Amino acid sequence: MERSSRGLRFAVLGPVRAWRNGAELELGPPQQRALLALLLAGSGRAVTVEEIVDVLWRDDPPASAVNIAQRYVGKLRRLLDPGLPPRSEGTLLVRSGGGYRLETSSAEVDLLVFRNGVERALGADAAGDPELRVRLLMEALGLWRGPVAANVEADVRIHPMFVALEREYVSAVRQAADLALRAGVAERALVVVQRAAEAYPLDESLQARLIRILAATGQQAAAFAVFHTLRDRLVEELGVDPGAEVSAAHAALLSEPAAPPAQPARPARPAPSAQFAPPAPPAVVPAQLPVDLASFTGRHDQVAELLDLVPGAPHTVLINAIGGMAGIGKTTLAIHVAHRLAGRFPDGQLYVNLRGFDPAEAPLAPADALHGFLEALDVPPERVPSALDARAALFRSLLAGRRMLIVLDNARDTAQVTPLLPGTPGALVLVTSRNHLLGLVAAHGAHALALGLLSAEEARDLLTRRLGAARLAAEPDAAEEIIALCARLPLALAIVAARAAANRAFTLSSIAAELRRANGSLRAFTGPEAAVDARAIFSWSYKTLSHGAARLFRMLAMHPGSGEAGLDAATALTGAPAGTLLAELVAANLLTETSPGRYAFHDLLHAYATELADEDAVEGREALRRVLDYYLHTAHAAYRLIAPLRKSIEVEPPLPGVPEPHLADKEQAEAWLRTEHRALLAAVETAARSGFDTHAWQLAWALTDFLDARGYQEEALGVHRTAARAAERLSDPSAQAHAYHSLGSAASNLGRTDEALEYTSHAVELFGEVGDLHNQAHAMRLVAYELNKQERTAEALVHAERALELFSAVGDARGQAITLNSVGWCHMQLGHYERGLEYCQRAVERLAGTGSRRSEPAAWDSIGYARHRLGQFQEAISAYRRAVELRNLMGLRYLEACSLERLGAVYRDAGEHEAAREAWQAALAILTDLRHPAAGGVRTNLAAL
Repeated sequence: MERSSRGLRFAVLGPVRAWRNGAELELGPPQQRALLALLLAGSGRAVTVEEIVDVLWRDDPPASAVNIAQRYVGKLRRLLDPGLPPRSEGTLLVRSGGGYRLETSSAEVDLLVFRNGVERALGADAAGDPELRVRLLMEALGLWRGPVAANVEADVRIHPMFVALEREYVSAVRQAADLALRAGVAERALVVVQRAAEAYPLDESLQARLIRILAATGQQAAAFAVFHTLRDRLVEELGVDPGAEVSAAHAALLSEPAAPPAQPARPARPAPSAQFAPPAPPAVVPAQLPVDLASFTGRHDQVAELLDLVPGAPHTVLINAIGGMAGIGKTTLAIHVAHRLAGRFPDGQLYVNLRGFDPAEAPLAPADALHGFLEALDVPPERVPSALDARAALFRSLLAGRRMLIVLDNARDTAQVTPLLPGTPGALVLVTSRNHLLGLVAAHGAHALALGLLSAEEARDLLTRRLGAARLAAEPDAAEEIIALCARLPLALAIVAARAAANRAFTLSSIAAELRRANGSLRAFTGPEAAVDARAIFSWSYKTLSHGAARLFRMLAMHPGSGEAGLDAATALTGAPAGTLLAELVAANLLTETSPGRYAFHDLLHAYATELADEDAVEGREALRRVLDYYLHTAHAAYRLIAPLRKSIEVEPPLPGVPEPHLADKEQAEAWLRTEHRALLAAVETAARSGFDTHAWQLAWALTDFLDARGYQEEALGVHRTAARAAERLSDPSAQAHAYHSLGSAASNLGRTDEALEYTSHAVELFGEVGDLHNQAHAMRLVAYELNKQERTAEALVHAERALELFSAVGDARGQAITLNSVGWCHMQLGHYERGLEYCQRAVERLAGTGSRRSEPAAWDSIGYARHRLGQFQEAISAYRRAVELRNLMGLRYLEACSLERLGAVYRDAGEHEAAREAWQAALAILTDLRHPAAGGVRTNLAAL
């Protein structure tokens, strides 16, 4: 946008901003900024006093609303026309027709420049040159940097005047898309159409145009992803199917051959949005399939049926739903088939146990399963959305155009599975469940395969493979009796075969006799199809274990949740080295070694072990206390390695027999936390449920940094709520203070500002009660942060200054340095740039002496912000470059991109456009690699430049 003769520029197509001779003006409090936004939106006409009152106060104006509005008008007049009397010649803000009007030229307001650009693009002069019309529209649309008046409160922006401007934008985008498609230069409109489609996800006309443009640029997979995402959203949110325009675009996509990828018209043109462009293959191809059973046998017809289906469905996601009773071999079959097919899916395999019928733990939430998949697909933690729908959409986008194999094991119902399904062709999904999943068949066209008991021949094959043909031939009648007593249930046959293989001297007749004598029943778990007495089978094998292995079998039922247990956790449960005992349980087929050093039960065996453990409550409670001690002390050791400069809490010594933590460095600590993630969360819940409230809140506290860094925001909120309830039951103010501080931090990470303020304010009070000034200062700094987010900057400054006093009182140099930056930032938000700069410079000096370099780039970034606002461009450039350098050295890639983006803005305002382009291109490269949505804004800056 060219400069006006008065040196003034205004922006409303995005954040409301104003400049005089290149220096940005501080627009004052929120209502004053909203008033300027309204005047700019009404450029060319007078805005009445009634409209001003309506925008500023909506349905609840004070009695003095008109007087307050007039005061804001006066302040704006003095800001825009400093030194001029109100009615002087050349005054910018004038009284007109019962209201006020900004006397701006077409070169001074981005809205007017945009309208002139659209008019030129659609006018008669450009009618004969379609490519010129597209270029002019792209230049006009490049002025949009976000929603109208983006830095004004949301309830102000719903005023009809602002809504009308958004409609102008959408209309221009539609026209640009249509012109680009007709002119054969679809790639030129792609970025703009993608950005608009992301901003208006339910606007079918925009989505239809995006589908057509993606198809025209050779991105069929991405076009399919857009259609499926829109269809799902319309059904879930509005209960309707896509309309005629979208359906026609989809039909054209299906019927037309794939277009070759379009080449950019110019090398400098920005790349398509990462959300819809087919993503590059991940650096590490996921290979999550569990080990295939070496002795797999039988199921020939079912294996052939599944293998034959795969080549025949190239145009859709192929879903096979394998159903059947517990112990029937659903998982074994799915994993075997998956290994057979893995070579056809070069982009990797994903596996998750959904725990649909777990006797000890709730079914895995779809959002948690998606988090694991996104991690496996190399999505950085900060890019994992918190909402289920957003995670599912990102998952579908990442799988678009890829050949992936996905195993969803032990599903509860269709609702648990649906969010985990890909949206585009090329994927195979194998689902196992004890239920029939008819909804999956009806809604998604899944192929249902009901798995029954083994045939007599298959059962004999299983025993033959494990015991040898000679042994069965010597006692054919006894072999048939074993098959009958096991009711041809694969799990029961495998357990009996394991025991017989381990004892070659046992005759099959003696084994059959022992099976007949065994008592008990687990029929409730096996279902009506089986006449097998599962407990009889399990007890027969259990009674042959050594004393130590039998005790460990019972104690493993006390492991939090029912996921995998590691060697150290098993040792903690039994209070003695467990490696040999675990090997005995694996040999007896009562436990599975899922990966080296990791062990898990089958659901039925877990239920049986729980029954045995319940018979000795005292022994079980001691085992639970030891394993909770193990998780607490190891998590605490991991915390100290991850955050060595932070003050820790004191925990009581563990019981005898609990293994010591074996974590040498930060990398090992993080690896252990990732491996034990599910068990740690379950341990917090188990501890709270079982009366170990101290373990519950202390373990949750130790997990705070890990959950935050890995992006498990929803999980963190749930865990810390459990911890807060546990601390309340203890009536311990210090425990409550720590728990509420962590809970407030979790709420803050999810953007729940009101909750975060409530929890952290309570923590401030509690820390004050117990005289813990150090942690009170940390909690108070978080309060200041939340107040700042609510634009309650004056209150935030008071809390930040109080936190600084407390850090000074306890002699925490690092805390003082970090809080100096917070105080400085608050001053900047109030327009006190020079004073804020002083605080931030002191922060840099203090941080250099504390060894806490991680916080130093944030202070340099703040200094750059202040220098920029003061018009000190070269000093701002130096500060931002220092922030970029430090964040690059520390591997803080997203924050490095943020500093690069702001560095580019300084270069732009200083007139150094080539340097601005380089900074923004560097930022874009990082954000694109991280697949972060902020990449769109940087592309917009580059396009406008």
